Amino acid sequence: MPLAALPEWAHLAGLLVVAVGFALRLKPTLVVVAAALLTGILAGIPLCSDFAALHYVPPLRRVISQPGREGLIDMLGRAFADSRLMTLFIITLPAIALSERFGLQRQSANLIGKIRAATVGRLLFLYQFFRVLMGIFGIRVGGHATFVRPLIYPMALAAATTHDRTDLAPGEVERIKAAAAASENYGNFYGQNLSPVQPGILLVFGVLKSLGYVVSVWRLVLYAIPIAALSVLVGALQFHLLGRRLRRGK
Repeated sequence: MPLAALPEWAHLAGLLVVAVGFALRLKPTLVVVAAALLTGILAGIPLCSDFAALHYVPPLRRVISQPGREGLIDMLGRAFADSRLMTLFIITLPAIALSERFGLQRQSANLIGKIRAATVGRLLFLYQFFRVLMGIFGIRVGGHATFVRPLIYPMALAAATTHDRTDLAPGEVERIKAAAAASENYGNFYGQNLSPVQPGILLVFGVLKSLGYVVSVWRLVLYAIPIAALSVLVGALQFHLLGRRLRRGK
């Protein structure tokens, strides 16, 4: 069947690839790129703009190469080049490594261990709420490499071992690590949609505008408020259940 004859819902096959890939715990980058390539091919977009060697292979010509039309690989390369400034966070990694080498994690753990009310659930919820507030004010702070790994995770681990239970199993330590990363993801992903100057909301605005939809940035922010509020409630419940599970030792 020609790709042009496929029904519209077939173009959503990439979502199935994402769901199956994440369920099988495959590499996220591999899953996302595979889903993007499949979706583009089903939509009739070639893999590359021009590949002369395939001009003599008619069955593959329109799928892999269409002269004069931007291909999927070209799009990925252009997107990476346009967003290369986002890799500047790598410059901060040596500073983080030096801070950890000279006791940043140990000092943050000692600090949180002295606060009686600092359970792992409360700490992770407060960090998520903090990230949402920073998103509202349009302040870029936090991140897995610069905040969660050297500060939030050791503080959460110290809170768990000091106030919840001292004898944590390796699997429970991994749950705390995952929850610390989740608090960052929840707060950053949904919080940045609450400010009209954050890249997330501007990306949505730009895509809708390019597709011909007349929208307001503030209207997008308005519709993002219920989702962000729900994410805070879900995060609070998740972290509360994590703390209770640790105290029970299950």
